[in-house]
Amino acid sequence: MQQRADTAGSARVLVVDDDPTVAEVVAGYLDRAGYTVDRADDGPMALTRAAAHWPDLVVLDLMLPGMDGLEVCRRMRGHGPVPVIMLTARGDEEDRILGLEVGADDYVTKPFSPRELVLRVESVLRRSRPATGTGTLAAAGLTVDPAARRATREGVELALTLREFDLLAFFLKHPGRAYGREDLMREVWGWDFGDLSTVTVHIRRLRGKVEDDPARPRLIQTVWGVGYRFEPGEE
Repeated sequence: MQQRADTAGSARVLVVDDDPTVAEVVAGYLDRAGYTVDRADDGPMALTRAAAHWPDLVVLDLMLPGMDGLEVCRRMRGHGPVPVIMLTARGDEEDRILGLEVGADDYVTKPFSPRELVLRVESVLRRSRPATGTGTLAAAGLTVDPAARRATREGVELALTLREFDLLAFFLKHPGRAYGREDLMREVWGWDFGDLSTVTVHIRRLRGKVEDDPARPRLIQTVWGVGYRFEPGEE
């Protein structure tokens, strides 16, 4: 897996969309923002381009011919972690949830502002960079190394997406305190606004990876009327 870029000028973004007008506009805005841009108009081409030059981030249309964006995301994630911003043609919650369920880090609903998309790209890339000055975090058999972007459970490495990793690290930093979904979106995603179902889906996915019984979570507990609390219990 390649190292992530530290600046816009060296970050490579793969834009995958079968609409040439959308792809051209998005690529143009990203290019002017200083990113190196690759383009693909279908799933197989996207996988080929990614294999040739592993991207730092993928802007991925959900509705692609043949192989849809969900499958492209799954296959890319099978080769290594990569931040994904999903483009959805509709505002349906089901589409957004599906994208988040396969590990998309963000989504933008068409029609969208290209300038907003560039800001989302910058935000996701900034969050994906290794943290500095933060030591290893550990509790309840979980260990998170922010500098290495590595997390383990009972010594076994966890396959976490960018947001799942950040969410777990945040919980380990702040045990025993309840946070609302708005708080988590602001502190973990860095957004002051957005669809709160994003937080709900990531909590569910994270529970599936760190809990003995995700249906009866012991570590990431629901605080009714408030949000969620990480409760490591007795060490």
